Amino acid sequence: MSTEASLKIGLVSISDRASGGVYQDQGIPALQAWLTGALRTPFQVVTRLIPDEQPVIERALIELVDEAGCSLVLTTGGTGPALRDVTPEATRAVAHKEMPGFGEQMRQISLNFVPTAILSRQVAVIRGQALIINLPGQPKSIRETLEGVRDADGSQRVPGIFAAVPYCLDLIGAPYLETDESVCKAFRPKSAQRPAGR
Repeated sequence: MSTEASLKIGLVSISDRASGGVYQDQGIPALQAWLTGALRTPFQVVTRLIPDEQPVIERALIELVDEAGCSLVLTTGGTGPALRDVTPEATRAVAHKEMPGFGEQMRQISLNFVPTAILSRQVAVIRGQALIINLPGQPKSIRETLEGVRDADGSQRVPGIFAAVPYCLDLIGAPYLETDESVCKAFRPKSAQRPAGR
């Protein structure tokens, strides 16, 4: 089996109401649909639907990385200023390194759509050989932050954060990830590129 086929991605939706069955979770289906369209590398998904409780979030992130072997973990929800929003605190608590550029870029992208983007507190961190990224809670915002902002002619005005994810995974020793360039063109220095499909 190739290392590419062994790529595992953790998807975590953090919501008191969705985890309690009050309404159906939209975060995990939105993430899974986007990844299916954007990635050319085969991958497995491990999902968790959990409430806004910091110890529960921390346990889920540690389990996905340390036990399930996920190289990439994407969370959705719990990143605003409300009292119950503790996803960034839980993410930092399990981190070995912070990657502040991801949060900065997500807010930059979202400011093209809503002025309240400055209220978001998304962070990204490295734990071992895994990258953990907090994404917004709404499916539309998830897609925008991953893909970026395009002009009317389709040209990219502001790069999405996922363009940097494959090279980040390379640098931390995770599996090599290829994207569908029509959805998201990954950036790697020429020295880090491999022939397609290898």
